[in-house]
Formats: sequence, C-alpha cells, structure tokens
Amino acid sequence: MRSTATSRRAAGLSLAVLAAAGGLAACSSPSGGSSGGPSDTAADASGAAGGGTYTIWDPYPQHDKGSEWVKLLDACGAQAGVTVERTAFDTTDLTNKTLLAAQQGNAPDVLIVDNPVVSTLAEAGVLTTTEENRLDTSAIEPNLLGAGRIGGKTYGVPIGANTLALYYNKKVLDKAGVDIASVRDWASLTAALEKVKAAGKKGITFSAIGTEEGSFQFLPWFWGSGAMLTKLDSPQGVSAVTLWADWLKKGYAPDSVINNTQTTSWQEFAGGDYAFAENGTWQVAAAEKAGFDYGIIPVPGKDGGTAPAPTGGEFVGVPVQRDTGRYATSQKLVTCLTSTDNSLTTATTLSYVAPTEQAQSKQVERTPDLKVWVEAVKAARGRTGDDLGTKYPKISEPLWGAVQAALSGSKSPQQALTDAQAAAASAIR
Repeated sequence: MRSTATSRRAAGLSLAVLAAAGGLAACSSPSGGSSGGPSDTAADASGAAGGGTYTIWDPYPQHDKGSEWVKLLDACGAQAGVTVERTAFDTTDLTNKTLLAAQQGNAPDVLIVDNPVVSTLAEAGVLTTTEENRLDTSAIEPNLLGAGRIGGKTYGVPIGANTLALYYNKKVLDKAGVDIASVRDWASLTAALEKVKAAGKKGITFSAIGTEEGSFQFLPWFWGSGAMLTKLDSPQGVSAVTLWADWLKKGYAPDSVINNTQTTSWQEFAGGDYAFAENGTWQVAAAEKAGFDYGIIPVPGKDGGTAPAPTGGEFVGVPVQRDTGRYATSQKLVTCLTSTDNSLTTATTLSYVAPTEQAQSKQVERTPDLKVWVEAVKAARGRTGDDLGTKYPKISEPLWGAVQAALSGSKSPQQALTDAQAAAASAIR
C-alpha cells in the first residue's frame, strides 16, 4: 500500500517537544492534597466532600502559568469545583519524585508521566487501575491504551500521542529523479537512497545512539520487519539491523548516526543536503523554518504498508491515596483532560495526536496535512505493550547495544542480535 505524503505546509503539530529538560521541585501534603502547611488538613477534608485543592504533577516545565496548558488545568479544576495546584518536573525527575512521594504517602492526586514509565509505577503500587478510579477507556484507541496495560489491568489513559515518520527534502529528491510516491517499502527506499547518492547528495539520517533514544528510532524498522521484542535474534530482526548496517557501508547514511541523538540527527537534515530523516511530530515547527520544501511519509514496512512506530506521549493517571474519597474528583479532572469532547483541545494544546478516533478525525478536518501523523499513530505500538511492562528496559538496552555493534562493524548483525537475545533472556528471567 502506498503511503500518503504531506507537504511543507503541514504545520498542524507545532510547539516544541514536550519532554523538555529542566524542572521544579515540590511535594504534596501527606494526605495527597496541596503542598504547604497546616491548612492542608482542612483542604483535604473539604476536597473529599467537594471543593478544596488537588495536586497535578506533569512533565511540561516549558509551559508556564500563562500557557494554554495551565489555563486548561485551571479550567478543569473549576469544572470539578476545586482548585488545581500544578507542579512541573523534568521527565526523569518526575519519575523519581513520584516514587519517593508514594513511599512517603505524598503522591499527587493526578499524575501525567511518559508512557513507558506507567509499568514501573504500576508495579511499584503507585497507580490505581481504571477499574478502581472509574476512568472510562472505551473511546481510546486500543494500540495507544496498550502502553498502560499490565497484567490485564489498565493504569491511566493516554493524554495524546506522538511517533516517528520520515521527513524528506523535495529538492534533493527532485535532483536525484526520485518520485516520493515510489517509496513504498525497504527496497524502494534503498533504491531512492542509491539515486540520491549518485546525484551527489546525502541519503538518510537517524539516531542510533546507545540509549533508549536509539532503540526508539530503531523499533519502526525492527517491528516493520515482523520481528518481536521477545525474540531479538529472529531472521526478521536480523534483516532490520542488516538494513541499517548496509546503509552505512554503502554511504547512504552517515557514520555519525552511531552518536546522533534525535536532535543532532535533525540538525543534519536541516542543513539541506539529506534526502530523508527519521524524526518525530515534535520537529514539524522546526521543519517549517528549515528553508526548503519538505514532506512527510510514514516509515515503510519491509514489504510495504506503514511500519509500527513506538508511541511517544504521556499517560494521565490517579495515584494511590490513603483518602480514597479523593478519587471521584481526581476522576473528574482526568476525564476533563482526556474525554472525547475535550481531548481535541488537550492534544492541540500539547501538540499531540488525540487518543480517540473521533478527536483524530476533527484534527484532520481542521488540518488535512495531519493525516500522515494520524496514520502513523494508528499503526504505532507501546514499547511496554504485549505485557512486557518493566521487562522492556531490560530488552531495549541489549537491543540498542546490538545496533551499535553492527553499525560499528564490531559484530555481524546476526552475532550482535544473538548476543543481545542472550543478555535480554538472562535479565528478565
């Protein structure tokens, strides 16, 4: 099936990547209400009965008090009849602060975290299930909900999603005589890279750094081959690593990908000499400023169609509280942010693809060029899905190590993945 391209005018998902660095430190009261002093007890008591102060922790420090995001939180608080006290943290800091707060009985009322973290917090007993907190998940796209399902239970709902696709430089492809409509699978993509190199330009750039960022970028190719994370060294998985390794050997991709982050990879593409770059929804605003005509297609599967890319984005959930009477109001706050009626506003504010089909359709109605991102999100998978949960990081690290070894030439793709599978199997036993 041919992928749909979107033009340079595709500017529906702007703003910046939401997992920005930098954060503030704060903690809530022992009973899960606002941070502060003696008035907390009264606030908690009134909160259980209606009114009071409810805490929300999120990973969006770049959105200050005057931002649309904070205005939305305040509006949801007013709708629920409570005051919202919001604290923003860096993504990693948020996870650590949440675990510590839960141990101390200080968990916030509502928590928004990067979706791979959900399984860690659920396993630690930090989050309530949707059965306990009464959150309605019926309208959420199942593939997006999967990142929050562990052991048959669901812990929270996605607030929105982003994912990966291929950006392309129209001028470079035109010079090489490549019709983007011909790029439908790995073979046609590789053929396009060959033409680009022959025309004196550069092929494709991506991030293969030895961190989770590298695994995140490799997964569309791994899954697009038909491979599964439970069997890293399958023939399908080997074919995906071989694809990348061959691109480096033939000069279709630069050696710099081994150390590239998604940011430095994007900077290479923004220079204007590369035909393709694998990157995410968060780069649309930067692409608009790049100074050349660009387009976007989903990452192709090995034999065609759209490859499953990993879902990025956050889940919003309700942490465990000693005062279970607070859950009803917390549920109202979460529903306000994620219900079908409001998720379009939330996704637009946070520059995400909405988690429900109805809201996604409205997004595309407003901005038709968003269709390619909606298609990519519909095909995406949660990294901790398939009930991997907290096993995923123990698989991901050997995987990115295998990719690094194969790209550097220190191991063959087969040997690299054989060793990675052995390491992963040992780690999750």
